[in-house]
Amino acid sequence: MSQPQLPEPQQPSAAASAPTLGSHLAFTALSAIALLLMFAALRLALLVYNRALIGDTGVATFTEAFLTGLRFDLRLVVYLCAPLILAMGAVRAMAARSAHRAWLTAAASIALFLGLIELDFYREFHQRLNSLVFQYLREDPATVLSMLWHGFPVLRYLAAWLLASWGLFRLFAVIDRLTAPRRDDSRSARRFGPGPRWLALVLCLAVSVVAARGTLRQGPPLRWGDAYTTDSMFANQLGLNGTLTLIAAAKSRFFESGDKMWKTSMPQYEATRIVRSMLLTPGDRLVDAESANIRRDVTPPVAGTLPIRNVVVILLESFAGHYVGALGSKDGITPQFDRLAREGVLFTRFFSNGTHTHQGMFATMACFPNLPGFEYLMQMPEGGHRFSGLPQLLRAREFDDLYVYNGDFAWDNQSGFFSNQGMTRFIGRNDFVNPVVSDPTWGVSDQDMFDRAAEELQKNSDGKPFYALLQTLSNHTPYALPQTLPVEPVTGHGSLDDHLTAMRYSDWALGQFFEKARKSKYFRDTLFVIVGDHGFGADEQITEMDLHRFNVPLLLIGPGIQQAFGMRRDTVGTQTDIVPTIMGRLGGEVRHQCWGRDLLNLPAGDEGIGVIKPSGSDQTVAILKGSRILVEPKGLAPRLYDYRLGDAAASTRVINAADEAQLRGMLHAFVQTATQSLVGNTAGVAAQSR
Repeated sequence: MSQPQLPEPQQPSAAASAPTLGSHLAFTALSAIALLLMFAALRLALLVYNRALIGDTGVATFTEAFLTGLRFDLRLVVYLCAPLILAMGAVRAMAARSAHRAWLTAAASIALFLGLIELDFYREFHQRLNSLVFQYLREDPATVLSMLWHGFPVLRYLAAWLLASWGLFRLFAVIDRLTAPRRDDSRSARRFGPGPRWLALVLCLAVSVVAARGTLRQGPPLRWGDAYTTDSMFANQLGLNGTLTLIAAAKSRFFESGDKMWKTSMPQYEATRIVRSMLLTPGDRLVDAESANIRRDVTPPVAGTLPIRNVVVILLESFAGHYVGALGSKDGITPQFDRLAREGVLFTRFFSNGTHTHQGMFATMACFPNLPGFEYLMQMPEGGHRFSGLPQLLRAREFDDLYVYNGDFAWDNQSGFFSNQGMTRFIGRNDFVNPVVSDPTWGVSDQDMFDRAAEELQKNSDGKPFYALLQTLSNHTPYALPQTLPVEPVTGHGSLDDHLTAMRYSDWALGQFFEKARKSKYFRDTLFVIVGDHGFGADEQITEMDLHRFNVPLLLIGPGIQQAFGMRRDTVGTQTDIVPTIMGRLGGEVRHQCWGRDLLNLPAGDEGIGVIKPSGSDQTVAILKGSRILVEPKGLAPRLYDYRLGDAAASTRVINAADEAQLRGMLHAFVQTATQSLVGNTAGVAAQSR
């Protein structure tokens, strides 16, 4: 008896699994919503992680920031969903769900990784991701990775990232299942030709273009400046998207390098006239006026010179003026500096020209400003030019030189730059024997650096006149300090406790150095110049420039200086003013082309002036004059403020001020003319061969 034949299992028909327009649109829409929610969560995490910066800013302001951020996020989501949108052009492309899931997971995972990095990046720099990321990686990846490993919870972040990435993979799989076409949908889809798909594609492309523009207005699409809608810098920055700012920085750095330079905004003869009125003081005599903008011969008044033969410049890492007791802080971070301030002349409105050490170095020693497009001057071809800085001017007077540093002189191309400028003797991390601290990331401790400096300077007591640059490093992430600290750790400042403890330690090491220096013969005829290379952010943010990142102390200690000039000066100054001020104390005629002035030889009533710019791809520039600051981000209208430093630091927006146009003209003229001098290689003491 024959067995009845069972029907063979039916394989799913092609129609059953064929993609439909509706299911693909649903998959794309839900995926886009998931990405938007992820970016909103990252923005919320950035807000919570840096909540100390909220201050008294209201909820409405941050609500506005989140709404602005949604527009930037939508632009990025359009980019990430572009392959899914274009897939509507072919049924086979729509059917590649596994490829779509893989793309979305990978892209979202990368954006998530950048968002995690940005938590501490913003805490450190008060900026969204920018070209600093590329600069650090280009400089020395091993050192940067060591700094990250020792300074941040890398394993914790990696674990969180991997776990969240797995969650994203599962999320897109769920969305795939929820939007999978049903059999009935597939059968009905066969009745339609390609017409509906192409119509949907065109409509989606039109919607995507509008979404990516971020605005319905005519003219340019959404720009980073559109996030600057409030008086809170933190809220404005929060409205941006870190992935987009990093993409823009990469585009500018690698494909549009010329776009970063300052564009001419006035006739050069007019810009030169304005700059000369800003920088030349009575008695200055222009030299080579046709080819050099501010090259001049200066003969300081004899009454302003001091009985000095040596100069020691101490560049203090991250020595923020906001936490210096002599400048108004009540936190007790800098007792040694505060004591030293009673012996010299302290400048209360002094600023770094940039917000990174390399800018502080070339501004202080080469008296040249930080300019848009040339933030990494020491590593650029233009950094090979000869400037009219301290190495050139004192080498001409046959001074010996010395540069003592905790770290490696290859970093920031210090050895190349300063050797080219005229320095000959370098003592760095590999020249220390049995140091108290040997940090695998940066080098030895400030204690070690100052001990070696005291020893080397003592050897020069009976020799030729000398100048020295001593640079500290301990007050830098990851803050490698002695296991047994000679100072009490700082508490009560949240995430800044480690930074401020390192600053207190650096201050202690500075005090130890001066105790040794006082016992040396050279001390009585040496001018000591103590200055921060840059500051760092505090909870209060003063204007878009975040002045706490620029405000640093400048202290001059030397024989008879306090008797001649008093204890404190409220004159505005920047690091480009240091070399002219030093040369003014040494006396004698000098030819230079410094982009600053002798701060102790200004005309009566002169409030001082300075031009500053942050690091990275941020092309904002600002000019300070007295208690006013004019801030001008690239492509946006300038803003004028009255500012106040010290314990009660604050700023107030000034509208329709009579001096706004004049300050803007001075700012434009200064940056334009300095850029022209740099590019044309005419910024040195003498004419250079081209």
